[in-house]
This record gives sequence, structure tokens and C-alpha cells, in this order.
Amino acid sequence: MPMASTSSYTKVQYLQRQAASLLLYQSVLQGEVGMAFLELLQAIRYTDADARGCLQAYGSYFHALAARNENWEDYLITQLLLSKNPFTRLAEVREFKDLPPALVTAVKHDLQILQSLYECSSASLSEWVQGVAHMPISPVVWYKEQELVGVETFATHLQQLDNWGDAVEELAAYYRQCGSGLFAEYRALRWQSGQFIGIRYSDPVKLSALVGYESQRDALLKNTEFLLSGEMALHVLLYGSRGSGKSSLVKSLLNEYSNRSLRLLEVAKSDLKDLPEIVEHLRGVSQKFIIFVDDLSFEEDDDAFKALKVVLEGNLTARPQNVVVYATSNRRHLIREFFVDRPTPKDNEEIHAWDTMQEKLSFSDRFGLTLTFEPADQKTYLKIVQHLAAQAEINITQKDLEFQALQWATRHNGRSGRTARQFVDFLKADLRLFHANTNISNTSD
Repeated sequence: MPMASTSSYTKVQYLQRQAASLLLYQSVLQGEVGMAFLELLQAIRYTDADARGCLQAYGSYFHALAARNENWEDYLITQLLLSKNPFTRLAEVREFKDLPPALVTAVKHDLQILQSLYECSSASLSEWVQGVAHMPISPVVWYKEQELVGVETFATHLQQLDNWGDAVEELAAYYRQCGSGLFAEYRALRWQSGQFIGIRYSDPVKLSALVGYESQRDALLKNTEFLLSGEMALHVLLYGSRGSGKSSLVKSLLNEYSNRSLRLLEVAKSDLKDLPEIVEHLRGVSQKFIIFVDDLSFEEDDDAFKALKVVLEGNLTARPQNVVVYATSNRRHLIREFFVDRPTPKDNEEIHAWDTMQEKLSFSDRFGLTLTFEPADQKTYLKIVQHLAAQAEINITQKDLEFQALQWATRHNGRSGRTARQFVDFLKADLRLFHANTNISNTSD
């Protein structure tokens, strides 16, 4: 099998050895782009007779960068800052002076290697491919202006250094402030099949879009401020009629406070049995977490009920101050109770049956803060409609807007914030389509 020219062979061999020598940051090269980069180096070093393997490897590398809409330099720094390894885990919870010296030395070593890989630009790779494939021109280079959103300060600092190894203390400070791994990469996550899964496109609902339950909103905001400030925030139950905006209010907190390291973790009722384990995973992490449980209710002897009870009430393990539970429910009493459950004088199965029933009924009291969302009356409903219509820039008279909104509520799901949102979304689309058709008709005339 032919080999690359002596010059490119030596450079590629050096980079391969460097990449293989990483001690802590191997994950930087384990994604699709990193693997494509390594495979391209191998293809350049050992070029087949007609160089097809080398050209295909370059195409895979180009495709991987284009799919992420990211250049090689941005990719490398982003993966460096998101990496999860023994150093990043300790740097999140310890001062730099308290980190093991061997870890610090290993990070300096890896940073110098990553700097070498960073300096191997896509343009250089393209030129090497041109040389080994004996092409008249070099392959197209994937290029994109650097835009390291959220990490630009540290990226700029690295680019100004002659030796990246000198940045190890600043890197530790970054991890301590911003975290690492999934919690640094994603603002919203879910717990699924025993692991955290990042949600790339979280609900964009904003606090400014919600109207009609101001006192409940203010109470939830204040409690969330406690969480973000490191104070002991309360677990919250948002109880009330369907469509009143309970879930939207919780999700809007993410868009309000994500720049202050708030993360929203969605846990389905079926996974609540894992709640104590989840909380332990989050203990000591630099971010603040709202565990969001939507539409909460339990059957009798439900394991999820027992797990949530442990988290709400605590046990011998101290509760972490960076975690709080926000749950929504349409039921004030979260555990279903039947008339047959009520004790009678003839009940001979349990001596203290009334105590058992009271425990069920009082479970919701274990939340430190309960916010009640009453059904929207006509005034509140129309207030919500007017607010959403103004944001959507719907230009019809207030009389027509209110008349159509009330008709919609009558024909559909009754008066609620959800109904108001559905009405405004429908009206906005209907008006746009009407104007578009009118313009087409006028043009054809």
C-alpha cells in the first residue's frame, strides 16, 4: 500500500501519536467529527493506489463538519469544554488548589496535544489530500466563521496563548462556573431508561406570554430565585384546572433563568421510582435543577409515591440545595381515593384506617408551596386572549376579537389559557392565509 510523501507522512504520524496519547480528554475525538478526523489522518498516511479511500475519508470529514454547521476549531474547543472526565468532575466541586497534582499535570499534557490538533486546520488537511491524491486542485474546504456562543471568552483566551497548557487553572474555573458534560451542553433534559437525555429543542414559551395568574407566577419566581441564590427553596405543587398554564409557567422558567445555570429535568411518572437516584446524581453539580413532574397523581401502593415521598420529606441523607421538585396536577389530593377506602365501624382489616386515609389525603401537604390555579372566568379568559393577540400582532377590532374568542371557547374546550392560545394561533394563521389569498387574487386581476 503506498504511503504519503515524507513530509505529510511525518506530520500525520506525529498527530496520530499525539491523539493516541490523550490521558483524560479522549472523548473529544470520540464523536462523529473526531472519528472522521482520525480516519482521514490514517487514510492520508497510507494512501491506496488510486487514493479513493483518502478522498472518501475527506468527504466523510467534510460531511461531519457540515452536518454540525461547525468548523474544526470550534468543534475541538466545544468538545474540550463539554468533556466529562475525572478532572472536570472534581473541578466542578473543588477549588483549584485542592485538585490532585497528577490530574492537573495530565490536563496540561492533554491541552498541549489538543492545541496541536487545533492547529491542524481543514485547509491543511485539504492540501495533504491534494498532494497524496495528485489532484490539480485541493478539495473544497469546509469553513464557517467562528461563533462560539457561550464559550467565546475562554476560546479567545486559548487562542492568545502560545501554550494551552498554561490555561489549566482558567479551565478549572470554567468548569466550576459552567459545569461540564450534558448539563453544560443542554438546558433541558429528561430522565429516560436510567440515564439523562439532553433535549436539544426545548419549549420556547416565555414568561411574558403568560397572563392571568400573576400572584401564582410571582410566588413561583420568588421560590426559583431562592434556588438560584443557593438558599433552601421549597418543593412546589401547581394544582388547578386543565389548560390554566401550570406546565407552561414551569417551562417558561428555563427561558427566563437558563443564563443563571438553571436546568429543567423532566421526569415521567413512570420513572419517579428512580427519583432518589436522580437526586444523588445531581448533588454537588454546579447547575441548579428543577425536577419537573407533569400531571402528577398516584394509585394506592404506588412505588412512585414512596420514592417521591422520600425526596419531599427527606431521610438520613441531606437534601442537596441545588435541586427542587416542581409538580403539576389537576387533583388537589394526589392519591386517588375511593368511597370503599373510607373506614367503617365494621372495618376489621386495619385498626388505624383513618390514619391511613389521612396520610393519603395529606400527601400534597408535603410540598412546601402549593399554588392553586382556579378555572378562568370570562374576564380572565378575554384578558389572556387580548394579551396573546397583541403579541401575535393580530389587527382586528377588540369587539370582533372578543366575540370570536367567546365563540371559540363555547365550541371547543371552555375558557382557559390553553383555549386562548389555541384560538389565537388559529386566528393568526387564518388571517395570514386570508391576506395571502387576497393578494394573489388582486395580482391576477
